[in-house]
Amino acid sequence: MRHRLDRIETDPTPPAETDVVVIGGGIAGASTAYHLARRGVAVTLVEKGFVGAEQSSRNWGWCRQQGRDVAELPLMRESIRLWDGMAEAVGGDVGFRRTGVAFVTDSASELEGWKTWADAAREHQVHTRVLTAGEAVERMPGTGARLVGGIETPSDGRADPAKAAPAVAAAARRHGAVVVEGCAARELETTGGRVSGVVTEKGTIRAPRVVCAGGAWAGLFCRHHGIRLPQAVVHGSVLETTPVPEVFSTAVSGPGFSARRNDYGGYTVAMAGRGTVHVTPTMLRNAVTFIPLFLQRRKGLKLRLGRSFFADLSAAQWGPEGPTPFEATRVLDPEPDEELLARALAGLVDNVPELAGAKIARSWGGAIESTPDLLPVISEIPAWPGFFLSTGYSGHGFGIGPAAGRLTADVVMDDTPLVDPAPFRYERLLKRGPIHPGGEF
Repeated sequence: MRHRLDRIETDPTPPAETDVVVIGGGIAGASTAYHLARRGVAVTLVEKGFVGAEQSSRNWGWCRQQGRDVAELPLMRESIRLWDGMAEAVGGDVGFRRTGVAFVTDSASELEGWKTWADAAREHQVHTRVLTAGEAVERMPGTGARLVGGIETPSDGRADPAKAAPAVAAAARRHGAVVVEGCAARELETTGGRVSGVVTEKGTIRAPRVVCAGGAWAGLFCRHHGIRLPQAVVHGSVLETTPVPEVFSTAVSGPGFSARRNDYGGYTVAMAGRGTVHVTPTMLRNAVTFIPLFLQRRKGLKLRLGRSFFADLSAAQWGPEGPTPFEATRVLDPEPDEELLARALAGLVDNVPELAGAKIARSWGGAIESTPDLLPVISEIPAWPGFFLSTGYSGHGFGIGPAAGRLTADVVMDDTPLVDPAPFRYERLLKRGPIHPGGEF
């Protein structure tokens, strides 16, 4: 793998029986297993590749309330609180720092939209300051008079994607969870109309409750079972610079780049709102649902038609004996868009001349799963009692992961929920017409 990832000790085989199976070892799945295990629930987490190896270790590392849909803000507020105590709770460094997050802009209309969001966020006790042009220039000294202002949320921060999901999964094991890598879930088993287990490549696990936290793979797993899950997958690209002086510690998104200081002496850099979508039959079947989101984001998207179109035609067809696409691709490792990353690095240097010596030390791609309204699904599937989804985090999954795992555990065990789970119910996505995204950026 081209990006950093901590590896942890895991279990060689799953048990024959457990209370809950969690499919997927990203931050959402690991957090769900952790919170279940802390309650004394027998839980088994199965991961087809390595814990945290896909988008949970390939993201920017931002943990931000700023710019989120207000429906998601209560969950994100709780997540920031959990991040604060994460190192102590899991017994390991996850790299969390409350460095703040700032967005600066040279667009007056964009700034007005941010001001509107900041007013709404204050009703949810998220305190975001609006930056004057001068304050924005202080954060990006190379832009001069081009900037018209910005917003900043000091309580936001960043964590280390290489460390977080593995540390949480390791803590789940210490609380009694079983964590099995190289163990793809093939399909669900049912008895009397309810979920009764999961067939994996290492044997069947009997369980009355199953959580699919499969990220970019969740849609395919659902489609195999005839469950409609409108899901788009966008391939993003990220780079890490060579070690350079620390010019700013706040995570900043500016004209042409987004960057944060990392724990390796450099900056993690990307370009907001840019990515590649590979056209597939599944994507086209859900096209109407995603029209509003596509129109909102089309300037930053590249559409590609290639081998994935034909591979998708039969992708969901397999039996309990396998093999499955999950075994064929243990770790989804898209090629980074090097041209896009070169532009992002140039944007950073243009805005912060003190970083003129920064070079690309490493780069990688990732796969971001998205719902039409950019809100996750944390919900039981009504037609499949005992089957739950924790997916569709739409690029927010890393930051919101700790609280998402806690809420998922609440929903699965029918405990008092951390926050109101209604905005994340599965049924909202069954609408056949266009679904409009909320007010996030």
